[in-house]
Amino acid sequence: MEYIVLTQTEFFRQIDEACSHNELCPAYRDFTDRVIQLCIGGADLRHAVLALAFAETELQFHNKLYGEEADGVPHLYIRKALAFVRKMQKHITSQVPPLNPQSDNHHTLPAPVPALRWTGKASDLVEILYGITEMGCINDGEIQVGKLAAFFYSLFNVEAKDCYRIYSDIKLRKNDSRTYFLDKMQEKLNRRMDMDEEKERMRR
Repeated sequence: MEYIVLTQTEFFRQIDEACSHNELCPAYRDFTDRVIQLCIGGADLRHAVLALAFAETELQFHNKLYGEEADGVPHLYIRKALAFVRKMQKHITSQVPPLNPQSDNHHTLPAPVPALRWTGKASDLVEILYGITEMGCINDGEIQVGKLAAFFYSLFNVEAKDCYRIYSDIKLRKNDSRTYFLDKMQEKLNRRMDMDEEKERMRR
């Protein structure tokens, strides 16, 4: 159970209960010390990789990063801890042997899938997230937008952003249709299908 060592720290308890810098600062410093000790203290780095990955996931999907609780002191310290964990992950990446070393040289492991990056605007992604939520096509519609956003941010390597605040900005748009990205997507997709059909007719 080495992978949960970082999430069993006082810091993880405090971000759920504490609300002031005086309470969270010492716990945060202790947490960073634990991360450093795990990474450079002579422990098995494969265990460190798993512990960092688990801690990163728990921090990134923490409910205090989203919704009404996203402006408090815990939000700040979660963001700081998440940034530190990610920096340490990069530090040890080149030093870690494979988690499942090959024992048979005749069989090669599949090539790693390259990471996906969202290269559009944050507001474009939020339009998609709210559209998916309104269509009810994830978990039969039983999912909060904040949790769906956390999943997509993780999938596309997007720095955690307040999707609720972005949605509020989208609602303030003045055009007849406020869904700029979804409208453009619909237009481009229909044009693509028209062009494909025209090419098929010309080949006959």
